[in-house]
Amino acid sequence: AAVKDMLEQEKFDVLHFHEPFVPFLSLLLLRESRSINVATFHAFAGWSPAYEFGKRALGRFAKRLHGRIAVSAVARHFIDRYFPGDYKIIPNGVDIGRIAGAQPIARYSDGVLNIFFLGRFESRKGAMYLLKAYRQLRKRGIRCRLLLAGTGPQEREIRRYIATRRLGDVELLGRISDDDKARYFATADVYVSPATGQESFGIVLLEAMAAGKPIVCSDIHGYKGVVRRGEQALLVPPKDVKALTEALATLLTDPEMRARMGASGRERVVQYGWENITAKVEEYYRFVIRRTVLQGVFPAHLDPNLARAAREGQALVGVSRPSASLPPAARR
Repeated sequence: AAVKDMLEQEKFDVLHFHEPFVPFLSLLLLRESRSINVATFHAFAGWSPAYEFGKRALGRFAKRLHGRIAVSAVARHFIDRYFPGDYKIIPNGVDIGRIAGAQPIARYSDGVLNIFFLGRFESRKGAMYLLKAYRQLRKRGIRCRLLLAGTGPQEREIRRYIATRRLGDVELLGRISDDDKARYFATADVYVSPATGQESFGIVLLEAMAAGKPIVCSDIHGYKGVVRRGEQALLVPPKDVKALTEALATLLTDPEMRARMGASGRERVVQYGWENITAKVEEYYRFVIRRTVLQGVFPAHLDPNLARAAREGQALVGVSRPSASLPPAARR
């Protein structure tokens, strides 16, 4: 009842869900919504038992979606297996200015090359493969430091490996704030993401590019759509410690390559800036609204000015009556 009352009070023109089939609030909102319903799908996995066995029950919720977005081709392929439909690919975005303007952390600016990893300490993120590669780099005499940001179920194993192999210059940073994250990206000489798979997108790769840093990452579907091989990143087979070691050694010993790939990343990441991504999302809203009009399913209680604005390519914010408690910019 509270959800229904809130929707009746606010009278949203568009409701935008992220992973709408995750229980429970999204499903309640979608069931009660009388707005234009748009959803973004982020997940990617080989097989989902929840979707496989729940797709019949969830199908009635899927039918209430007027528009569907996937953050990548692999995310679209995954969700389309269970809920076939028309999906628009719009990638995730990144706050370029916040990351690009961050200052390096002074205590790490001592001439030792910094390798940065950011991610959950779990097997699919590949931190153990990185530690093994780092050990080989140290054996080669490459002067470098490993900065690991994150927490997770593998933390005890990671700490044990560092201690038993007596790995020096490894720092476990734990969970870090967004401001500190930007500073660690600025501090890094190389960013590495050795994920083993099941990544639909690489937001951390966008952040590394925004910081102008060269990347070593796994050659997996979710990453290949974000970076270009040999331009912004060196891609290596997942779980291949030898290939990971060689790629890191190549970048750590070649400052010109690091500078070139970092500059290429800064150029490429512009298309993922939030101003560009939000423009794509708003244009998709217009498309969806126009389609509901043509199909005769535009909600009758919504302001017809919304349909007119969508048809004429005008900004959607502020074209209908404002909400009683939300500013106009929050009504999208």
